[in-house]
Amino acid sequence: MLATDLARRRFAEGHAGPDIAAPAAPVRVGLTSQVCRQADIEHDWLRHWCPALFCYPLYHRKLWEDCFVLQALWEAGMLQPGRRGLGFAVGKEQLPSLFAARGLDITATDLDPADRRARGWLASNQHSAASAAHLHYPHQLERAAFDARVGFRAVDMRRIPADLAGYDFLWSVCSMEHLGTLQRGLDFVVEAMRCLKPGGIAVHTTEYNLNQQERTIGRGYTVLYQRRHLDALAARLAAEGHEMLAFDDARGEGMLDHFVDLPPYPHNPFALGPLHAPHLRLSLHGRIVTSAGIIIRKAG
Repeated sequence: MLATDLARRRFAEGHAGPDIAAPAAPVRVGLTSQVCRQADIEHDWLRHWCPALFCYPLYHRKLWEDCFVLQALWEAGMLQPGRRGLGFAVGKEQLPSLFAARGLDITATDLDPADRRARGWLASNQHSAASAAHLHYPHQLERAAFDARVGFRAVDMRRIPADLAGYDFLWSVCSMEHLGTLQRGLDFVVEAMRCLKPGGIAVHTTEYNLNQQERTIGRGYTVLYQRRHLDALAARLAAEGHEMLAFDDARGEGMLDHFVDLPPYPHNPFALGPLHAPHLRLSLHGRIVTSAGIIIRKAG
């Protein structure tokens, strides 16, 4: 309740919330790989993307993840008509519709619903159910335009089909941590780079354990990455000629950067509006967790 009241005061002071004015044009900030922070929610770069997502700035890491993907791709010059994008484990994300509305051609992928690993996502209504139709958001663009620009394929991220290649960019939002082990998630990131054209951009977000000294969760339904894992990933990518932008794991100085949300978490925080507790940090199996985003440029 105290944290909710603090967030409501930030809304009232014009830092975030439904009444915030969004910049009409994107704001270049030199985005790098980093963790989610309160300052991002209150910055013009994130505010700009909220109307594109038909929402407003809210202290929630899932909003940050979508905006991080959009900002990273925009700064790389990827949000231009004619670009080709590949999304992994898209669930029911709004991003494919948003990209299509901007004239991009998108291949959206998700785990085959017949796979037993998809059962939990289907039960929670977070799976695309093997159809692009579940990714169509009418407020973004009409159905005919969507059908012309968005295709769907059932893909297991652990075994990426060889013919998924030649894309300008690819993305995944909090997916690599659900492949069973830390190593499988890292392997996916490296393997996915072959789907890109030379100089293409990959953007991923994932679960991040803020405590670097404790033992993390390395196996199971959701694994938690730490700085050492992402540093090792950067070195592995560099060995293949790719560049992962420097990772900034500063926790942030905002009051809400220090609040740790506890379950249960509402599936749709916007339904609660200002009554929703901040969700930039959360407790997961006793660990303090946030979202981290990584940006990678392919060799060439």
